[in-house]
Amino acid sequence: MSKELDVVVFGASGYTGKLVVEYLKEEYGDNGDLKWAIAGRSANKLDAVKEELNLQEDLQSFIVDSDNLESLDSLTQSTKCVLTTVGPYQLYGSKLVESCSKNGTDYVDLTGEPGWMHEMIGAYSETAKESGARIVFSCGFDSIPFDLGVYFLQKHLKQKYGKTSNRIRGRVKAMNGEFSGGTIASLGATMASIKAKPELINVLANPFSLTEGFQGPDQPDDSKPLLDEKLGMWVTPFVMAPINTKNIHRSNALLGHMYGEDFCYDEMMIAGEGAEGEKVAKAMASANPMGGENVPQPGEGPSRKSREQGNYDVLFLADIENEISEARVTGDMDPGYGSTSKMIAESAICLVEDCEDLPGGIYTPAPAMGEKLITRLTQKAGLTFDIL
Repeated sequence: MSKELDVVVFGASGYTGKLVVEYLKEEYGDNGDLKWAIAGRSANKLDAVKEELNLQEDLQSFIVDSDNLESLDSLTQSTKCVLTTVGPYQLYGSKLVESCSKNGTDYVDLTGEPGWMHEMIGAYSETAKESGARIVFSCGFDSIPFDLGVYFLQKHLKQKYGKTSNRIRGRVKAMNGEFSGGTIASLGATMASIKAKPELINVLANPFSLTEGFQGPDQPDDSKPLLDEKLGMWVTPFVMAPINTKNIHRSNALLGHMYGEDFCYDEMMIAGEGAEGEKVAKAMASANPMGGENVPQPGEGPSRKSREQGNYDVLFLADIENEISEARVTGDMDPGYGSTSKMIAESAICLVEDCEDLPGGIYTPAPAMGEKLITRLTQKAGLTFDIL
């Protein structure tokens, strides 16, 4: 099947989708070697995006209904990869995954919805393997910095010690920026889905729910504040840990348990030292970072200035040979919007341009793209990966 386009941005008129389009134009142009297009539900809104971002009038647009398989097929049969920012994915993503899997079309998204991911893996893994479609979930702040951070550190340990570590701690040192309205909407949709499907509670509670039958050891408790004695800091629960940990365990499984079948990982946020650190940790644990009256709605987001003033800094600490090895991942913009839009764009391009030999299937970022994506993110997307 001939596919003239490389990447189509589905949801291009939404807040995050528009940021992706802006990034593609700035980095790759709208009439260059990368052949890309835009898609959405409304022709008028897509035309408005073209005008606002000064895109070429003949840039191809697809009018797509996420609930109509025929319109989705017309999209997925025309491009090598669909980049979708249309969430919550459990409401608007299932038929698109079906269409991409059936038509051998690569797919990247921003999902942090493990219940839906579990269902998609069960429903379409074999179809994707047969067609050659590479379906890669969670290509934004959840879970690229964390998934690739663990992978990056483990590769270093393998090179230095000849083996990987079976124990890594993720520690968020700084995170300045807003959660996206889409992330908040996804959480609401997940809560609603539990009422309809109570069995999803077990999926959400199990750190190995995305590893297709493999059940590893009991994992460290990251549900309450504690003193990380090796770090000498108080740490507190991190809101994205429930999805990131599941993706990291899936990556380990897809990499042939490169980190070991006994691998343990937890992810928490650093609050500080001593009595003051304990106080801050407990206060953070009792707060709801996604609550309040001023949280963004889907389609809303911060100003360019606010995005550019944001950043994040994450440490990964591995126990090995009675020592602690550390890696650090940073991002130069706010995690939920500015950095995420760059990460998902480079993920789509990486799949199309750099991963010709990757077989079809449903992936997480590390086993799908690994060092190739790390190289792109450091060269173009403002991320750093360092061994300390």
